[in-house]
Amino acid sequence: MRKKTKITIDPKYILIIIVLACAALMLISFKFQDKMEPVRAIAGNLVTPMQNGINKVGVKIAEQLEYVTTVKKLVKENNDLKAQLEDVSAENRLLQQDKYELENLRKLYDLDEQYAGYPKVSARVISSDNDNWYNTFIIDKGSNDGLAVNMNVMAGDGLVGIIIEVNKSYSRVRSIIDDSSNVAGTFLKTSDRCMVSGNLELINSGLIEITGINGSADIKDGYAVVTSQISNKFLPGILIGYAKDLKKDSSNITQTGYLTPAVDFSKLDMVLVITQLKDSESLEEMLNK
Repeated sequence: MRKKTKITIDPKYILIIIVLACAALMLISFKFQDKMEPVRAIAGNLVTPMQNGINKVGVKIAEQLEYVTTVKKLVKENNDLKAQLEDVSAENRLLQQDKYELENLRKLYDLDEQYAGYPKVSARVISSDNDNWYNTFIIDKGSNDGLAVNMNVMAGDGLVGIIIEVNKSYSRVRSIIDDSSNVAGTFLKTSDRCMVSGNLELINSGLIEITGINGSADIKDGYAVVTSQISNKFLPGILIGYAKDLKKDSSNITQTGYLTPAVDFSKLDMVLVITQLKDSESLEEMLNK
């Protein structure tokens, strides 16, 4: 059997052949341009649609990529704006709270100046027993702060109530609008006495009751009523409110009416506690003389 001989060609010769072939094709194309035009036209007709299609696909892909990039950018900007808005809203709430606190402090300062003769300590209302009205409530000061039962409490323009329970760090206050509250009062202009009684059924109208007024008392609606000297728990001269709808009874012996409190009992936040107690023993001695 005859053995086949294997022919091998050196790669450098193959490369030389390819280079020469390319050069020959370039020479033919350059020399016979007119004759090669139909070939170019056919090639152009075949390649151009492909190029157009590829271009359109490329444009679509570029548009989609740009859309996705834009959407991502807008989402990021939107999230950044939301975060900024939340920060601004939080800052605005803090500013509003600070403004409210400042207004309360100014009111307490004015009230403190008005009753400068009484030693006082400020306290914050931390809870109430009623959702709508502060007939009884808790403040954040107690015996550790020098507070005691029967100390008078003020806010707004006058009397709020009296402390009825004291613990180390908090105290309970009963306000003058509570049904169980009775405060001996005096008409500031005439010194006529009266009794101010809490009535939760009336407070929705912004009123409480005043009774026990002498029938001959020369008093009018709008007259100020303050705490009386004869009260055994309330210090004298603290504004309670202003008389309204005064009328005499059928026998003309007494007069009754209503009182518009000097304090808004629908929104109590900070109060002043007078740390001086009424000297009941001295009062009893004075009344027995």
